[in-house]
Amino acid sequence: MKVTVYVEGGGDRRELKSKCRQGFSTFFRNTMVGERLPRIVACGSRHQAYDKFRSAVAQWPDDFNVLLVDSEGPVVITEAWGHLRQRDGWERPTGAREDSAHLMVQMMESWFLADRECLARYFGDGFRASALPAPERAIEDISKGELERALQESARQSRKRRYAKGRDSFALLGLLDAAKVVDASPYARLLVKAIAEEMEGRGHADS
Repeated sequence: MKVTVYVEGGGDRRELKSKCRQGFSTFFRNTMVGERLPRIVACGSRHQAYDKFRSAVAQWPDDFNVLLVDSEGPVVITEAWGHLRQRDGWERPTGAREDSAHLMVQMMESWFLADRECLARYFGDGFRASALPAPERAIEDISKGELERALQESARQSRKRRYAKGRDSFALLGLLDAAKVVDASPYARLLVKAIAEEMEGRGHADS
């Protein structure tokens, strides 16, 4: 069975989509046991990701197709499809598994807070870790707005001068200590567990 992840990210530029695929492929490589890896499809917007995921479920019903998008805010309904139904009006397509939808809470950049040493190495001299949310806070509780402001402020005096999403986000993703992300983010842990079990032949289908 083939495992394909349809991920939000990469915009409309081919170069950025390539960086998105590379970043997520490296992240999963750092979490998987064995040589098999999921195929990554960088879809651009979250709505494009959902549309491509729905098409894949209809076209390749025997594969494990995974939708991966930002939660865009706090998650009140724990189950991913419930959150997406409430927030976006998205229904689970016929044939899609209950564990086929996964969330980056509250956004992909939330994972960066799990590995602050990586951020410091990447931005170099002048990076101010003190501008980031307190390390005692759960990374999934930090809002998008607060995180975006903190990334900009922490990098403002570094050699890169600022955090640039297209330039920096997927490069950082590939450099993260994936074990720290999985430990800090319950939703990342669910994602990795579902894909790893499928890769190891222990996945299950549901209705």
